[in-house]
Amino acid sequence: MHIVIELRETRDGDLDVFWEQLTDPGLRYTPERAGASSYDREHFDTHWAGIRHDPAVTLRTVVADGAVVGYAAVFGQPGARQVTYVIGIEHWGRGIASRTVAELVRLEGTRPLYAGAVADSAASVRVLVKCGFTVTGRTREFVRSRGEEVDVLLLTLDR
Repeated sequence: MHIVIELRETRDGDLDVFWEQLTDPGLRYTPERAGASSYDREHFDTHWAGIRHDPAVTLRTVVADGAVVGYAAVFGQPGARQVTYVIGIEHWGRGIASRTVAELVRLEGTRPLYAGAVADSAASVRVLVKCGFTVTGRTREFVRSRGEEVDVLLLTLDR
């Protein structure tokens, strides 16, 4: 079965879906969960208002077969642009993340691009590698939802 994927501009109503996804305990494997915006709705709304109005951020809502399933973004200064994405758990394993990241890096066009993935999240690492990123380093980062520091792989896309 072919899934139709669209990366479109983010709308106000999409934020409720993002909030539900980011507060899902199953997403404890993502470094993005380290921030306060993942736990307090008021902070979340303020944080996302800033993201949506920042001209340096390329933000897209991911729509699969007509339903909002997550988001993808590129942010940061030239020469240090980073890719991030979240796909709701109920949509994992369907190729949506790989297609999303591939389309996002095509839209962005600038290189290099950077990404981070929790080392024990093989699926996230696989998505990034499949899209042309290579592992270029490793660091430790505190992930609040886990309550501990974890290994995070640093990846780079040069082409």
